[in-house]
Amino acid sequence: MKTRQLGKTGLDVSLLTFGCGAVGGLMTKGESKDQDHAVAWARDNGINHFDTAPLYGDGASETNLGRALGRNRDGLVISTKVRLDADARGGTGAAMRLSIENSLRRLQQDHVDLLQLHNTIDPTAAGSAMTVVEVLNDVVPVFEALRQEGKIRFLGFTANGDTDALHQLVRSGCFETAQIFYNMLTPSAGEVVPADYPGQDYKQLLLAAADHNVGSIGVRALAGGALSGHERRHPLSMQSVTPIGSGRDYAIDAARARAFQPLLDAAHATSLPELALRYMITNPALSTTEIGIATLGELQQAKGAIDKGPLSSDALLMIENIRAGFQDA
Repeated sequence: MKTRQLGKTGLDVSLLTFGCGAVGGLMTKGESKDQDHAVAWARDNGINHFDTAPLYGDGASETNLGRALGRNRDGLVISTKVRLDADARGGTGAAMRLSIENSLRRLQQDHVDLLQLHNTIDPTAAGSAMTVVEVLNDVVPVFEALRQEGKIRFLGFTANGDTDALHQLVRSGCFETAQIFYNMLTPSAGEVVPADYPGQDYKQLLLAAADHNVGSIGVRALAGGALSGHERRHPLSMQSVTPIGSGRDYAIDAARARAFQPLLDAAHATSLPELALRYMITNPALSTTEIGIATLGELQQAKGAIDKGPLSSDALLMIENIRAGFQDA
């Protein structure tokens, strides 16, 4: 599998990242033998980035990934996250340290390559949402201390929240990576969209990240599964998925996904998931595309799609024309 450099980290990561979240479900609710088989298959087929978080299955994902990886971590990039609850304010350092220590224990490692802030970023602190000032003044110094102690190598954040605030963090120079919400239904991180486009306008955040040498991890590549065009979900998968940056609900996203059927009829791809993943890697600014899975078969299909390469300019024009018909429902 081809690789791209993850911003200024200097790490080469596979175009496809193995997502270990609850939306796909394999690494949180699957059988151990299936998890081990999928992780081994990914490694054997050039997938070198595995992304998890304490919240995924209340630690189950990290525990299962740690077991499946075994002792040999050579050539791998392992990332996890920390999310601070509202009651952690005033004790940010202690909460972050407890979180990473627990993550390292579950992952059976003495460090991770990338630790990412998992909180929503907004102008006003409410609940677990954090402001840019809080992040820079309270979170980043603890991140840096953990880096000096050798527990983490690089710093990242999940770019969920207020668009202008997300751009501020990208420009801050404090983070090496950002998880960016980008897909065929939510294209605004990678291109200019009309003012009335139904979805969050991320104001080309993906391109801003590239300009500031911040590595980008494309998340929600299949819009939580909606870009399969199906509303029925695998039993291991999260059964109710709230859209991020796109439609009002999952059913709207799935209906819009089915509008891309003409591209399959024109032989630009063989399935909607293939079309969606190839759309992601067509943008050269994106470092890697993360995919959540319920089965090994889904992972194999995702790799097959990535290996087919970027979409043609004709396909991109068709996608743009179809999206022009999307309206708020």
